[in-house]
Amino acid sequence: MTEVRIREEDEYIKLGQALKKAGLVDSGVDAKAVITEGLVEVNGQVETQRGKKLHDGDVVSYHGETLKIKK
Repeated sequence: MTEVRIREEDEYIKLGQALKKAGLVDSGVDAKAVITEGLVEVNGQVETQRGKKLHDGDVVSYHGETLKIKK
């Protein structure tokens, strides 16, 4: 499981940004594509909104990889 940290001054990170930060996609365009195709899960539920706000403790799954969001 990979940890993705939220910047100290922020309360959340958006789903597309988290995928990019973890290196699971190369760009925002790629993030949008995999999210809108329903290939990404947040806390066990398919998520199709690229701008979904992720908070401390949320878990993202994509392409066999798991990310845990940390503050």
